[in-house]
Amino acid sequence: MTVKPLTATASGPLTGDVRVPGDKSISHRALMLSAIAVGESRVEGLLEGEDVLCTAAAMRALGAEIERDDNGVWHIWGRGVGGLQEPANVLDMGNSGTAARLLLGLLATHPLTATMTGDESLRGRPMGRVTKPLGEMGAAFTGRSDLSGKGRDLLPLTIQGSDSPIPITYRLPVASAQVKSAVLLAGLNTPGETTVIEPAHTRDHSELMLRHFGARIKVEETSEGRATTLTGQPELTGRDITVPADPSSAAFPSVAALLSPGSEITLRAVGMNPHRIGLYITLREMGANIEFTNEREEGGEPVADLIVRAGPLQGIEVPAERAPSMIDEYPVLAMAAACAEGTTVMRGLAELRVKECDRLAATARGLEACGVKVEEGEDSLIVHGVGAAAGYRPEGGGTVATHFDHRIAMSFLVLGLVSKAPVTVDDATAIDTSFPDFQRLMTGLGAHVFARNAPVPSGA
Repeated sequence: MTVKPLTATASGPLTGDVRVPGDKSISHRALMLSAIAVGESRVEGLLEGEDVLCTAAAMRALGAEIERDDNGVWHIWGRGVGGLQEPANVLDMGNSGTAARLLLGLLATHPLTATMTGDESLRGRPMGRVTKPLGEMGAAFTGRSDLSGKGRDLLPLTIQGSDSPIPITYRLPVASAQVKSAVLLAGLNTPGETTVIEPAHTRDHSELMLRHFGARIKVEETSEGRATTLTGQPELTGRDITVPADPSSAAFPSVAALLSPGSEITLRAVGMNPHRIGLYITLREMGANIEFTNEREEGGEPVADLIVRAGPLQGIEVPAERAPSMIDEYPVLAMAAACAEGTTVMRGLAELRVKECDRLAATARGLEACGVKVEEGEDSLIVHGVGAAAGYRPEGGGTVATHFDHRIAMSFLVLGLVSKAPVTVDDATAIDTSFPDFQRLMTGLGAHVFARNAPVPSGA
């Protein structure tokens, strides 16, 4: 297997006006819901990373017609709710747990048989938290067993969808937008009302987009938590969708600019869904100069232009209840914490253990390799920032194992931009799953990110 090491070295100020790729979560959902709507949907700003392209291929295999025109607009002609066809081949979901879990929900209430697989990382991630409620709705699953032999919920996994699905009320044991969305998508082709009760608010992209396509969704606060109810068997109608820039992808140039003295960058049309901006709230609490401008709505989602200016940060304790709104951003937050004055405490991070890799452990080991003192708990990370005494610059010099995780790779390249010695990631290949132009965009802003054997940029 070919690997792609990348190295980042100390850079000068970052400057520029850019737009990061489209939101990955919204891109997956746009393709799936367009495929079960009646008529044509037009999607602009779709993330064209490897994960989303796998979702597009899967929806084609399930019978949707999908074309991309020369202007980058995607046209999808759907088959209506319940109209997906049985695929002729195995569905390869690449590296995306979101796509795999959501598609399991969609297929669970179609009377068909399908087998799903993914790359090595995805094949190691358990699907039991979605197959359990989907099994209660009538679907059956046969998967590969894990090393303990206790479960059979690993990919490759075969799903036998139900021909007489049952609506359920499901209480999430742990807040998870993926599980909530999978159950709601299964409810689309189920008679009656399907309800999901979550103990804490999670991102609501599925609910917003379902409404956009014409589904009936009701959300209410109850004594047990937030209850979302979908009325089954609607007729969804094709819609136009503009995918906002991904706030998770925007996190990397944002943190790089905050940490690089003299920097000022503008990031256009970044998604500002209140369930996705925990990182930006946290950075502001640390003293970050981040301005939200030109706030507006695009495709049912709030967006804004972000102006990010460099400045010193102060360590804080991040509220554990904020975790669902920023779970993917803790690795890059840890890079900011490493450069801050004082200690940053992050709790409620258990979900990081079951991402593309064990992100909690990977972040801790990488920071240690770069001379940063950390304390790793079962669901916590404490980072002791180097602060003003070190010029807000960690030692660096480490080679970090990414475990084929795009966010680990990008986070430590950000750290390398402000460290005293270069930081290398052992393999940046996975970055293409969510941010295929990461290196080009960052170097365009003035960052020094280069292949390990390439010439070192002037001034590095």
